[in-house]
Amino acid sequence: MAFNKEKEALRNMILTFRVSELQMLLGFAGRNQSGKKTELQDRSLELLQLNSTPVQKRIRELFQSSQETQQAAMIPGANALQYSAAYAQMLGLAGFTTQQQGIPQAGRANPYAAQQAQAQAAAYTAAYGTQPQQTKPNQTNTQPGNVKFKQLPFYDIHGELLKPTSLVTQGSSRFQEAQFQFLLSPEQATNIASNRDIRMGSKLDYLYQIQLRFCLLDPSAEQGDEFPPSICVQVNGKMCPLPNPIPTNKPNVEPKRPPRPIHITPLCKLTPILNNTVSVKWAADYGKGWVVGIWLVEKLSSDQLLERLTSKGKRNSDFTRELIKTKLTDDEDGIATTNLKVTVSCPLGKMRMSMPCRPTTCDHLQCFDASLFLMMNEKKPTWTCPVCDSAAKYDDLMVDGYFEEVIKAPELPDEENEIILNQDGSWNPVPKDEEEERKKKEKEEEERKNAVVLDLSDDDDDSAPAPKPAGDAEPAPAPVPVDLPVLPPPPPAEIECIDIE
Repeated sequence: MAFNKEKEALRNMILTFRVSELQMLLGFAGRNQSGKKTELQDRSLELLQLNSTPVQKRIRELFQSSQETQQAAMIPGANALQYSAAYAQMLGLAGFTTQQQGIPQAGRANPYAAQQAQAQAAAYTAAYGTQPQQTKPNQTNTQPGNVKFKQLPFYDIHGELLKPTSLVTQGSSRFQEAQFQFLLSPEQATNIASNRDIRMGSKLDYLYQIQLRFCLLDPSAEQGDEFPPSICVQVNGKMCPLPNPIPTNKPNVEPKRPPRPIHITPLCKLTPILNNTVSVKWAADYGKGWVVGIWLVEKLSSDQLLERLTSKGKRNSDFTRELIKTKLTDDEDGIATTNLKVTVSCPLGKMRMSMPCRPTTCDHLQCFDASLFLMMNEKKPTWTCPVCDSAAKYDDLMVDGYFEEVIKAPELPDEENEIILNQDGSWNPVPKDEEEERKKKEKEEEERKNAVVLDLSDDDDDSAPAPKPAGDAEPAPAPVPVDLPVLPPPPPAEIECIDIE
């Protein structure tokens, strides 16, 4: 058990290495040092299978050196005692006890216990002479924003790092600035550092993310993401990338950025002893207020949402059957419909649905494929019904049991995607005879039109003789009139000479 824990700790240490540290480790082990960072990480993780004591010692040395370098960059003038406390905390986050490394007394305690927090505070006091700052620098310039953000289906919230706070305008300047700070708990820092997607081909994305969101200051309803104009965000002094603005053709209108949350985890300090500072600059807009909030979330995939959707249950087939009866009975105009033809192909993929669903807020019978709908919203979240273009929230989606039975029924041929709904709520495949008769009539009509065109062209050519080839043609004699007498040829003309003298 202890061996597995130590191996997992070494693995987490390698995941924190930069390219230069990975190359140093591979060079120490005599391995290839060229390639992308993901390739270097894979080679470094393979070294753990050797169970080599010198390699493990080198990993610890590189980890300690990297942490001391980072702490020196974050806290200028920090002493060795602060380094020890920070190193002890990072080892604790990696699941490795500090006693195995012989750390000074300041970092000997369990990083998740209350004694460790006291030791860290004592180390900070010894280094700076004050207690660690956990308050916001602009506390007097901020106020809570009584706004509720819309829930994002692809993210589960695990903690609120900064409650929704208003961006308060100070003075008459158009461009404003505000700063906020938040601190991770030991458990939150552990979840972020220990849960990363390191599968082959992945981008080493964080499964637990620190998420920054903006919205309008409007307490009347839940608000979706929206960026203030001319916004600029810095996290711990580093520029935060934002979605590119969408170009617009309207004059004197600033392009808006796509409404989405910001993933700021790579810019944050993943330690519970150091505050993270977020600086926001924006342009004040008369009549509009803005709210900012920060959360710890877990990123979900479309497959996970599909699994949750199926586990929620499906809409009973009797409900859809009654809905069919209602739609096929007399309407307000007194017109009754005996049957209705619908398709079991998805309007998104134009193929037969595997899991038909539709929102409970829509009253149409047509369904769409749940898997394809979730995958499309994972790439570009619109959450719009592809049938009627109305809102289709994830919480409102339900699998339709009636159409699921239709798709799985053996009576429905594999090549047929259309069915006929009857007035009593039953269904039938489109009759093959009817379909074949329709195609036969269309073919006969086409042949008849072609035949008429050929007959007309033959009639025009019957009265005229067939032309002879050009090589065999003889010059036709000139026609001689019958009624006129044949005259003899005229005598030759006499030549008259004229003397010009």
